[in-house]
Amino acid sequence: MKQRVLGVIPARLASTRLPRKVLREIAGEPMIGWVYHAARACPLLDQVLIATDSEEVLSFAQEHGLPAVFTPEDCASGTDRVHAVAQSIAADIYVNIQGDEPLLRPEHLEALLAPMERPEVEVTTLATDCNPEQVTNPHAVKVVTAANGRALYFSRATIPYDRDKAGGVAYRKHLGIYAYRKAALQRFPSLPASRLEAIEKLEQLRFLENGIDVYVSHTPYDTIGVDTEEDFRAVEKLILERKR
Repeated sequence: MKQRVLGVIPARLASTRLPRKVLREIAGEPMIGWVYHAARACPLLDQVLIATDSEEVLSFAQEHGLPAVFTPEDCASGTDRVHAVAQSIAADIYVNIQGDEPLLRPEHLEALLAPMERPEVEVTTLATDCNPEQVTNPHAVKVVTAANGRALYFSRATIPYDRDKAGGVAYRKHLGIYAYRKAALQRFPSLPASRLEAIEKLEQLRFLENGIDVYVSHTPYDTIGVDTEEDFRAVEKLILERKR
């Protein structure tokens, strides 16, 4: 039986580092529009919704024909916001697509969902090659995995640590897009607060600390999560080049 897959785009207007970013125009289209249309282009998603705590974002989406739902303001993370959607909209697999990832491609979502063909997989995410400039950058989260793709750890630190300075380490950068089976998503808010999650400020560590495996798929396509004005300008430049 085919599993129903729902894509959810958490979209907060009051982001801390770059307020109102989801409605800022990039090459003539608001950021949230770029994300929605890329997600909708993936044939594996049965439905895509914007999930927001902002009346302004909700009104914008409705005016432009983008499906959107209202979620509580007190959702602490994107996963919590997806969980809120899951309480009223049924699916077998929920995909958490960050609203500040305008370089999203359908290929990202195809790679993300591929491990879900294995019944033991409950949560998946993505990683790509980490370029030298990002290896020591704490804003670029690194991930190390077992041979079967199971995540061993995510960190803002440089992992693995090249103790002997031998070089040639293939560092992997985590991309914050997730897919969850319904049972794993339903458990997330009730899991004990994670010590490592609090230290690193990485919500995915709550799954690992509570014994829920996260599997990591590789993608050759990097993205830029828009957190700063510099990120915004870099993304706009890439999109304009792509359109030309």
